[in-house]
Amino acid sequence: MGQGYGRDYEQGDGVNTTSNAFIHEVDGERRHVLRCTTAAVALLMGSHTLTASAAAPVKGKPLGFTGVPVSSADALVVPPEYEAQVLYRWGDATGIAGAAAPAFSADASNSWQEQLLQSGMHHDGMEYFPLDKNPRHGLLAINHEYTDDGLLHSDGMKTWTADKVRKSQAAHGVSVIEVVERAGVWRVMPNSRYARRITGHTPMQFSGPAAGHALLKTAADPEGLHPLGTLNNCAAGQTPWGTFLTCEENWNGYFSAQDKPNPDEARYGLRAKGFGYRWHEFDERFDAVKHPNEPHRFGWVVEIDPQDPTQTPIKRTALGRIKHEGATTTLSRDGRAVVYMGDDERFEYIYKFVSRDKVKPGGYRANKDILDHGTLYVARFDEQGYGRWLPLVHGEGGLNAAGGFASQADVVIKCRQAADLVGATKMDRPEWVAVHPNTGEVFVTLTNNSSRGKDGRMVDAANPRNDNIMGHIIRWREGKGQGTFAKRLDGDASATEFRWMHFALAGDPNAEKAEYRGTIKGDMYGSPDGLQFDAGGLLWIQTDISTSAMHKGAYKGIGNNMMLCADPATGETKRFLTGPAGCEITGVSFTPDRRAVFINIQHPGETASERGDPAQPKAVSSWPDGPTGGRPRSATVVIRRKDGGIVGT
Repeated sequence: MGQGYGRDYEQGDGVNTTSNAFIHEVDGERRHVLRCTTAAVALLMGSHTLTASAAAPVKGKPLGFTGVPVSSADALVVPPEYEAQVLYRWGDATGIAGAAAPAFSADASNSWQEQLLQSGMHHDGMEYFPLDKNPRHGLLAINHEYTDDGLLHSDGMKTWTADKVRKSQAAHGVSVIEVVERAGVWRVMPNSRYARRITGHTPMQFSGPAAGHALLKTAADPEGLHPLGTLNNCAAGQTPWGTFLTCEENWNGYFSAQDKPNPDEARYGLRAKGFGYRWHEFDERFDAVKHPNEPHRFGWVVEIDPQDPTQTPIKRTALGRIKHEGATTTLSRDGRAVVYMGDDERFEYIYKFVSRDKVKPGGYRANKDILDHGTLYVARFDEQGYGRWLPLVHGEGGLNAAGGFASQADVVIKCRQAADLVGATKMDRPEWVAVHPNTGEVFVTLTNNSSRGKDGRMVDAANPRNDNIMGHIIRWREGKGQGTFAKRLDGDASATEFRWMHFALAGDPNAEKAEYRGTIKGDMYGSPDGLQFDAGGLLWIQTDISTSAMHKGAYKGIGNNMMLCADPATGETKRFLTGPAGCEITGVSFTPDRRAVFINIQHPGETASERGDPAQPKAVSSWPDGPTGGRPRSATVVIRRKDGGIVGT
């Protein structure tokens, strides 16, 4: 996802300096890595395929829309038989019952108090929750990942004040809005009893094994139970019991740490002055030197009940503290909740959580503690397409006091270190996870990793390309009895073993270097990020090409960021839309009848530095308001077929 303030947002080669192997042999005894030649890539792609019985393919489905070409235009382009409507822009009123509805000021002069009642900035992950079983009346829960302070304030960061910090914090977090469609037009409902804004200052609570732990205690919260706010909310998830899971990703960038961070701080990328947000200058809790435990209070999955605006959001510590990209929830064969999660940084890991208890009927009230008890795992990808889930459980695999983990609370707070110790596989920026609604097969985007192959960080079977600037998508099927190829994998999401293969290596087939060409069957793309299945089993792929790389080098022919649709049975891939200049395409959620899809246009007009110039706010883009608007604005868009049919068919 967008990271905030340029390519320097993270240490250049990632922060995982552990020596655990990059890939493992099936027998666990001998290990090796492959040199990434063109032949090696071909070998990997040819050998890591599931058997016919394991893959359980279904008949291919035609992608029933007119594909759109690549584009560099400052416009949202959809197929001619579709129409797109801008629904909820940064600065639009959220529609909170009994509150004011301040209009957006084109010169960015809205106060922080007004921003609390308006849409936040940089829309990201999103989920749609129908009301009263009506597919065209529901709630949208929308993440607001980060801010561009060059555009958020009239004079950018030329001056810096406490009010600007508060406005920036108010533009982070989550919106819950009520939306309804009438005669083909969607609108945000005013004065909604559901609508709310959740920000960097919203009171929250901890639950699970780390709640009340010493590392979560601060001077302002001596009990370690009541964190304040949520930040850098990236991808998201919807639970079977009707709640929204929002995920704290690059939270480290808001803290100013000591010049030489301690090992735990370094493992999470804390550094002096952070990413340049400068919050610590007026909000002392973001000064990690003075408040060293405050960073431990971020990096969690936060559960929100969208239908109850009085509910206190809960940080579910059993799911681990990482740079959470998303939290995709499904059910095991026996009805337990399984949550898949990626840690979005170079050479980080893929996780899943399996609840102890079964999901019960009765919604959130009946399942309010289900994410507090269960087993957290991290993935190990072995050679020849095998994989294993390694438990992150205190007392197992060296996760004990001698290893630096005195309790399960230590395991989840220092989740990255625990995953290092048990020997997880280092991946190329694991981001969104999607679960096939019919087969249970799991897909994950690995957005890119230009550091793969450098400084001894070799390619491996799961991450087969040096200088992996294009990224790839990997897939697996959970199951037991995998020692027998002929045995059908049962697809149980709670299994501790799986079989994996690549779905696609992204790239441009016309690229000069073979490593950049990819294996896509259909329309090309690079840097896959957002990923979602619709109820019919079509896979929707969204891209996040960095503005520092867009239209340059190997990306010169790929154009603006885009959303594509793929048939997982055949691999056929077709481009569905392209976004305006400088944007990322992210957030995808369908109405239950699949007659409408909501997507987010994040940071249109973003510069290569990821901070806009307040003197020239429209230097890159004027979307969506056009020439008469004051500055580009992230926005939620709803797309439908003109004939009212099912999207994608």
